[in-house]
Amino acid sequence: MKVYQIRMKIFLLEDIAINKIQEKITAFIDSGFKTDEEWLNFHEQNSFKNYCYDQLYPVEKDRVYKKGKIYTLTIRTIDLELAKYFKLVCVDNHIKEIKGLVAEIRVLPKKMLERVYTLTPMIIKTEKGYWKEAISFAEFEQRLKVNLIKKWNAYYQEKIDEDFDLYTVIELKNKKPIAMEYKSIKLLGDKVQIQVADNKRAQDLWYFALGVGLGEMNARGCGFLNYRWL
Repeated sequence: MKVYQIRMKIFLLEDIAINKIQEKITAFIDSGFKTDEEWLNFHEQNSFKNYCYDQLYPVEKDRVYKKGKIYTLTIRTIDLELAKYFKLVCVDNHIKEIKGLVAEIRVLPKKMLERVYTLTPMIIKTEKGYWKEAISFAEFEQRLKVNLIKKWNAYYQEKIDEDFDLYTVIELKNKKPIAMEYKSIKLLGDKVQIQVADNKRAQDLWYFALGVGLGEMNARGCGFLNYRWL
């Protein structure tokens, strides 16, 4: 398994407020898929997409990304063909607000992970919406684990034993839910920090999570992880 990290330079054709940036990046990426029938089928099928992305860097202090400036978009995936798509196809794409310029790919080294933490809000949806209004923290933890294992099983076409420690500590970093705009609604998520368990299964799964994201809606900019090696 390899996690591919794509650093893409993009040029803004309009100002974009920070609360709109994930929505615009998503539109930029999605519009590229529509240029090829195979990638369009991938985009439209109901399946795990196995990529995730961060907000733009550098972040503007006044919370508005500026027209005429170049920013870096970081995308990760476990799929080499997707990585090649982002590097070769997506950079030639543009929407009203964003134009791709250049991109480079590197493989994230696989080392012993000490902890991971979200840079974009992680989403766990329930029938009633935001999880705190519907389920306990223990159920939240279980859904987080089950979601990650489902992604692994779907990608590797196997069913792993779920009886293992995925982490030793999980900490919510926000006191109030973090709102993220998507299709004219606000999704509520959380930022978490997690101490990774010291066993091979947990280490493999968290390295995998660096490429696919944590929780739900990763192809919409949710659950992008940063990390610290031991």
